[in-house]
Amino acid sequence: MTEQTLVFDRELIRRYDRQGPRYTSYPTAVQFNDGYGVPQYLEHASITNAEAEAAPLSLYFHIPFCATVCFYCACNKVVTKNQAHTVRYLDSLSIEIEKQGALFDKSRRVDQLHWGGGTPTFLNQQQMGRLMDETRRHFSLRDDGAGEYSIEIDPRTVDAERIVFLHELGFNRLSLGVQDFDPAVQRAVNRIQSEEQTLDIIDAARGAGFESISLDLIYGLPFQSVESFDLTLTRVIGVSPDRISVFNYAHLPHLFKTQRQIDESALPLPEEKLRIFRQAIERLTDAGYVYIGMDHFAKPFDELAIAQREGKLSRNFQGYATHGDCDIVGMGVSAIGRIGKSYSQNERDLEKYQQHIESGDLAVFRGVELTMDDVLRRDVINQLICHFELQAEDYETRYGIDFWRYFAAESVPLAKMQEDGLLSVERSGLRVLPAGRLLIRNICMVFDCYLNSQADDKVRYSKVI
Repeated sequence: MTEQTLVFDRELIRRYDRQGPRYTSYPTAVQFNDGYGVPQYLEHASITNAEAEAAPLSLYFHIPFCATVCFYCACNKVVTKNQAHTVRYLDSLSIEIEKQGALFDKSRRVDQLHWGGGTPTFLNQQQMGRLMDETRRHFSLRDDGAGEYSIEIDPRTVDAERIVFLHELGFNRLSLGVQDFDPAVQRAVNRIQSEEQTLDIIDAARGAGFESISLDLIYGLPFQSVESFDLTLTRVIGVSPDRISVFNYAHLPHLFKTQRQIDESALPLPEEKLRIFRQAIERLTDAGYVYIGMDHFAKPFDELAIAQREGKLSRNFQGYATHGDCDIVGMGVSAIGRIGKSYSQNERDLEKYQQHIESGDLAVFRGVELTMDDVLRRDVINQLICHFELQAEDYETRYGIDFWRYFAAESVPLAKMQEDGLLSVERSGLRVLPAGRLLIRNICMVFDCYLNSQADDKVRYSKVI
C-alpha cells in the first residue's frame, strides 16, 4: 500500500525547483518526430491486433472549440461563437472514426472514453448524439456501466437538462473546470464563472446518476493569495467532489500567446505560490482526500485511490488513469494516441487536420517508436510517479537485466537524493520518502535519458512545483 504521508520541506523544494516533464508519456512529446507517420501508425495497429490477448481500447476525442478564451489556457483551441465552424469538423471526425474503427478488431472493447478540449459542451445535443452514435457504430463501446466514460464540461455552457442528456448519452464521469471562485482572479484570467453556476451543475450531475465528479483548480494565477485561495478550497471541499486536481499555473507566454494577456505583475511571488500549494495540500488531506500524486487528490474509495492501492495506477495524456492496459486511439485535431510500442499525434493545425481527413488519409503527422530501453524506462517512471516505489527484482525478471548494473549512471544522482532525504535506495529497489513525494518529477527525471541531450528544450516544461 502506498505511503500517504507528505512532508512539505520548503528548502528541499527550493533546491529542486526546476523545469521538467509531467511524464504523461515517455518518451515525452518533445521526442515526437516526423519520421513517424501514417505507415508506422498502421503497422503498430496491426501488430496490436495480432497479439494473442489484444489490449482493450481507450478513445480520446479532442473538441477544440471555445466560446471565450481563458488567458491561462495552453490547450489547442479555436475561439469562436459561431456554431457553423463545428459542422466541417464533425464531418471530419466522423470519417476519422470510421477509418480508425476499421483498424481495430471489434473484440477489443472500449474500457475508457474521454471527450476533451477546448470545450466539448460547445457542441449542441444533436451534434453530441451524432458523435456518440458514430463511435458506437465503429467501436465496441460497453453498455454495462463498467467503462470509464468521461467528459470535460464548462459549467457556463450547460444546464441541468444538458447534464441529464450527457448521462443518457453514455457518460458516467464529469470533469468541471473551476480554477478559482475569487471574482478578481476570474476577471484577470477572463473566466467569469459564478459559484452558483458551478454548484448547480454538480447537484444536477449527482441527480442524473454520474458516478464520479472531478473539479479542477489552478494555483499561481493573478491576485491569488493563501487567504483568497483558502476560501475557494473551503467551498470546493464543502461540495465533496470525488476527485480534485490542483494544477500549477505555468506562465509560458513565449509558447502560449493567450498568456501574454495576463499581467505578470499580478502573479503571486514564488514564496506565496508555495504557501498556496502547501495550504491546498493540508486542507484537502485534512478533509480526507488521498494525495494520488503531483496535483491529483481523490476520496479513499474513488477508483484512482483504489487503483493506486492495488498497484494498477497509470499515467497518460489525461493525467492519472485507471486503465493503463489500454491502447489509446486519439481522434481530432492535435489528439495524441498510444498504440503498442509507439506514440502518435494528429495535425495540430485545424485546417491541415481537416484536409488530411477529407483527402481520405489519417491525420497522423508525427510520433515516436519506442526502443526496448524506452519501454523499460517508461515502466520505471510510471511505477515511481504512480506508486512511489519499485522492486528491482520485478524489472530483472521482466526485462532480463541486472537492475543496478543497467542503471549504474543513475545511481549517482539517486544517492544524492537519498542524502537529501527524498528516497531510500537499496539493492532491493527504491522507495520514495514523504519529503520526496512532492518532488516525484525530479526523481523520475533521473531515469529520463533524453533530458541531458535537449537542454534548449527545457523551456517547454513547467516548474515541478
